[in-house]
Order: sequence, then C-alpha cells, then structure tokens
Amino acid sequence: MNNELRIVIADDHPIFRNGLRQLLETETGFKIIGEADNGEAALKMIASEKPDVAILDIDMPEKDGFEVANALFSKSIPVEVIFLTMHRNKKLFNAALNIEVKGYVLKDSAMADLINAVKAVSRGQNFISPQLSTFLIERHRQTENLTGNGAAISKLTPTEKKILMMIGDYKTSKDIANEMFISIRTVEHHRSNIAIKLDLKGSHALLKFALDHKDEIS
Repeated sequence: MNNELRIVIADDHPIFRNGLRQLLETETGFKIIGEADNGEAALKMIASEKPDVAILDIDMPEKDGFEVANALFSKSIPVEVIFLTMHRNKKLFNAALNIEVKGYVLKDSAMADLINAVKAVSRGQNFISPQLSTFLIERHRQTENLTGNGAAISKLTPTEKKILMMIGDYKTSKDIANEMFISIRTVEHHRSNIAIKLDLKGSHALLKFALDHKDEIS
C-alpha cells in the first residue's frame, strides 16, 4: 500500500520553488509529482494528476491562488490547498479561510513551517503560520461577536426588525411613523425597546448597529 503524500507546487519564482521542492523531498513519505509556474498550468496539473496537497502561491500570473483554489473547490477536486504568500494582510487571510483553504503559510517562514503545514492539512487539519496568530484571534472574536449579535437580533419582533432596517436606511422617526401608519411616539417606544434588547446606549447607537448588521436583520 502506497502511503506517500503526492504534492504539487505552484510558484512563479523558480529559485524559491526549487528551494521548496528540496525542503519537502527531505521528508520521508512526501512525493513531489509536479511543479507549475502559473495558475493556469497549476489548475490543469492538479485536475489531471489529483495530488493530495497543492501548494499555491497567491500571487501568480494567468490565475492567482484564489482563482485556482475556487476552481478546484467548485469542481469538487479532492485536494487540500496550502496558500503561500509574502503578504501579512488580514483581508487576504480572512478571504482564504472563507473559501476553506486549510493552510496559510508566509513565504518568509516557509522553510520552517511548510512540512508541518503539509502534514496538518493532509490530516484534514488547519495550519497557519504562527506570525499570523493575531489575525486568527481577531477572526474568532468577530465570529463570537456575530453569533452574539445574531442571538440578540432574534429577540426582536418583526415590527422591531422592520424599524431597525428603516433606521439603517437613515429614516427618521417621523419617516418611519408615516410609512408604518403609526404615531411618532409609538416609533420612539419601539426604538427604546430595540435598544434595550440589543444592549445599546447612546444617541447614535441604533443607527451604527443597523448599518453594521444590515445583512443580518430580516
């Protein structure tokens, strides 16, 4: 039975790519089955060779790492993806995790991290370069906050949700009263109840909440 991990490396810098190959080939059980210097070639190679792990530079010509990964996932090609990047960029990091890329490795720590990353993703686990741990902590906090806000929003009545949506559209209490055929006093009563349920304080807190969570209010 062959237990070798079959790996494809895609990076448009030949010296760096060769260094990765030499590193990975020192590990027993790793087999490099192909290399590509652009995203289009990488996609074709992965689709035909079906490696266990694909190591993709985010910045590549023809197709970038995100385009390759999205194409692989949309076609349900069974491969675990590790992104390589020189960018310590929170937006890119979150975008990668959002499409369920399991590995995210900084190029300047690739020689220290990549073997462990390949082992982790091959077991279905995630691996993030330790230097990016702050991004991961912030992501977890945002997820927790979103979950908490979702639970709070679920406490609102349909009328309160509608009013909160209208507040997010910059409508005044008078505007809301006119559209809903209720009194301004009733609108203010609803606004007060919404603020209490969402634990909001301050004259602009409702507006800020409505703008920040517009997609969650329905």
